[in-house]
Amino acid sequence: MAADPKELSGPNFAEGVELSAIPDGGMLLGHALGEPVLLVRRGHEAFAIGTICTHYGAPLADGLLVGDTIRCPWHHACFSLRTGEALRAPALDPVACWRVEQVRDVARQFTPTDAPVGAVFVREKFEPALPPPAAPGPDMPNSVVIVGGGAAGNAAAEMLRREAYGGQLTMLSAVGALPCDRPNLSKGFLAGTASDTSNPLRSADFYEQHKIDLKLNAHVVVIDTAGRNVQLADGSRHDYDALLLATGAEPVRLNLPGSDLPHVHYLRTQADSEAIVAKALTSHRAVVIGASFIGLEVAASLRARGLDVQVVGRETVLMEKVLGPEVGAFLRKLHEDHGVIFHLGMTATAIDDQAVTLKGGERLPADLVVIGVGVKPAISLAEQAGLAIDRGVTVDEYLETSIPGVFAAGDIARWPDRLTGEAIRVEHWVVAERAGQTAARNILGRRERFNDVPFFWTEQYDFSLAYVGHAERWDEAEMVGSLEARECTVTYRQGGQDLAKAFVGRDLEGLRAELAFEQTKRSLGPAGAPASTQPSR
Repeated sequence: MAADPKELSGPNFAEGVELSAIPDGGMLLGHALGEPVLLVRRGHEAFAIGTICTHYGAPLADGLLVGDTIRCPWHHACFSLRTGEALRAPALDPVACWRVEQVRDVARQFTPTDAPVGAVFVREKFEPALPPPAAPGPDMPNSVVIVGGGAAGNAAAEMLRREAYGGQLTMLSAVGALPCDRPNLSKGFLAGTASDTSNPLRSADFYEQHKIDLKLNAHVVVIDTAGRNVQLADGSRHDYDALLLATGAEPVRLNLPGSDLPHVHYLRTQADSEAIVAKALTSHRAVVIGASFIGLEVAASLRARGLDVQVVGRETVLMEKVLGPEVGAFLRKLHEDHGVIFHLGMTATAIDDQAVTLKGGERLPADLVVIGVGVKPAISLAEQAGLAIDRGVTVDEYLETSIPGVFAAGDIARWPDRLTGEAIRVEHWVVAERAGQTAARNILGRRERFNDVPFFWTEQYDFSLAYVGHAERWDEAEMVGSLEARECTVTYRQGGQDLAKAFVGRDLEGLRAELAFEQTKRSLGPAGAPASTQPSR
C-alpha cells in the first residue's frame, strides 16, 4: 500500500542515486514507488528493504548491519537484506524487498539522461523464491508433534513450514486461545494501550493455510517414547516420528488462606490477562504480591489504568540479584514517582474479600490481587516420559533430549551455554522463540547448535531496559552513563569476564554487545572447547 506522499522524505530512489553517496556499510532513507525504502550498501552491492521492523515497528535505519543482514534496534530481530526474510525472532514476518538495478552507462540505457553514472535505481517489489520441499529421506520425519502452543512451539511450527517441511504437523496447546504475544499481556494490553487484536501471533486461517493442525484445549497426559505417540486427556492419540516438548513454565502458586478467591489472579495466559483487565475496570485498589519483572510490569500497567497499587516483595531492593542495587533503587523511585507504594522485606500471610494481610499484621485494602512470585518449568510430562531432568529438561547443543527424536525448547529446556560451559535455563520470550526455530531445523536434520545470546526487555511506564547475555551469578556490576538521564550501560561480570549487559537508551550499543557475545561464543565450545564457526563480519 502506497504511503501518503506528504509522509515520504529523502531521495526518490526510483529516479536513481549515486552508489558512491552511500558509504560501504551505510544506510540511506528515502522512498520509491510511493513507499518508504531503506537503501543499504554492502561493498559493490545495494539492497532496498522496508524501513520498519515487522515485530513492533522499530525503525530499521537505527539498527545494525551484520554481513548481509540487518538487526532491529528494539528487540533484536534479524532480517536478510537479500530476501527480507525474518531470520530470527521475535519478528516472524519478512520486510518488503525491492529489486535494485545498478547502472553504469545511464545516458545510453535509461532516462532521464542526466542521471548520475554509477547510479542505483529501486525497481519493483519482489517476493523471494520459496525453498523447495524438503527431500524425503531415511531421517526425515513423516510426522512431527509439538506439545505446547507458546513461544517455542509456535515458532517451531512456523519454521518447519518455512523450511518446506511437508509432513504431518500437529501442535497441541493446553489453552483455549490461539498462540499469543505473551510480553504484550503484562505491558500494552494490560495497560490499555494495545487492543486485544494485538494479542494473537497469527490468525486461525494462518494455521489452516499452512497445514498446521493446531488443537486448542488439548491436554497431553502421557508421552509414550517407545511407541512414539502422545495421549490426550480425551482419549485421543497422536503418533510422531519427531516430538518437540515446549510446555513452557507455570506460575508458582502461593498456599495462602484466600488465595483461591475470585479477585485473586495470576498472569500467564491471554485468558489470565483478560480476567485481570475485566476486574481492573471495576476496581480501585490493587495489591501485587511479588516484585518480579511480571509483578512490576503489572503494577505499572494497573497504575496506567488509574488504580491505586501497592507491591509486596520479599526482597529489600528491587531486582537486586538480576540488575544490581543501583538499577533496583532507580526502579523503586520510578514506581513511587508514579504513585506505587512498596512493602519490601515483607510477605503476605492471608487474603480476604477486602484486604491482603502482611506478616506483621498490616492490612492492605484490595479489590484486585495479582500474584507474581515467579514461574517453574512445566516438566511433569518430561519426567513421566523418562527424559533426563536437571531443574528443567536436559538437552544437548542441538536441543535434543536424552531420548533420540525428542527435542525440548523454551522455558523447560536446560542447554549448554558455550560462553561459560554451564547448563543454563532461561525464561525469556525471545530465547524461547529462537530455540523453537533452531529445534525445528534440527528436527529436519540440520544439526545446528543453539548459540543465540539470551535477550529480554522490560517496559515500565515510559522506561525501557534491554538485557543481553546471561549472568546467573556476577560479582561486579559496572555502570557507564546515567540512569536518571535514561542513557546508560551496566556490565555484569564474574571473575573479570563479561557475562551480560543491560542498556537504557542505547539500542545500537545493545546490538553491538550482542554481536560481541556471539563472536566470543564462537571462540569457545562447551566447557571451553574450541569451536569452528565462521564469525560475522
